[in-house]
Amino acid sequence: MPIQFHIDIVDTILKGLIIGILASAPMGPVGILCVQRTLNKGRWYGFVTGLGATASDLIYAMITGLGMSYVMDLINNAQNRFFLQVMGCLVLLAFGIFCYRSNPTRNMHHSGLAKGTYIHNGITAFLVTLSNPLIIFLFMASFAQFAFIIPGRPLVMFIGYASIVGGAILWWFGLTWLIDKIRAIFDESGIIVINRVIGIVVIFVSVMVLLGTVFNIFSIHY
Repeated sequence: MPIQFHIDIVDTILKGLIIGILASAPMGPVGILCVQRTLNKGRWYGFVTGLGATASDLIYAMITGLGMSYVMDLINNAQNRFFLQVMGCLVLLAFGIFCYRSNPTRNMHHSGLAKGTYIHNGITAFLVTLSNPLIIFLFMASFAQFAFIIPGRPLVMFIGYASIVGGAILWWFGLTWLIDKIRAIFDESGIIVINRVIGIVVIFVSVMVLLGTVFNIFSIHY
């Protein structure tokens, strides 16, 4: 039992980190705001912007997890779980295609040069992210695909949600570090490039996981 518990912990941490990065990486309004504030105000203003977005994402992740925990009997059925995982892959695939084809700089709001406080920058990013509840669908697809929800294991789930926060923080820390290092040559086209790279990665991972899911189900029956 202790060995299985440790395995569940490690597995949940890895899943949480991936989900946290996946939820934060697309260059939506907050991603662009983070880049702009990093360029205009400095790296740590951009990082605090990411932290504000992370706090909002955590709220939506917990709402999603709470909702899915009520339908665990449905999810625990092997056939239903297979179809949910396939649907999750397809949603993530569509999400990746959208990221690749979209132009996040279109109609974007440019961040001002007035720095303000770290708290102000974090709160504004929190509110911007909170105003977009569509992130719930991304969490639903991710939770279903990675079988993230484990009923009756509050400690494991607490660690899982903490890992989502950790993955998001890793993303914002790395993004602001990169933007700060290349600020002299970075412009709006760089935002498009980042978004397309993210789209390609999500598309590739979604296709690989989809093939793996289908292959596993066939291996069970045949």
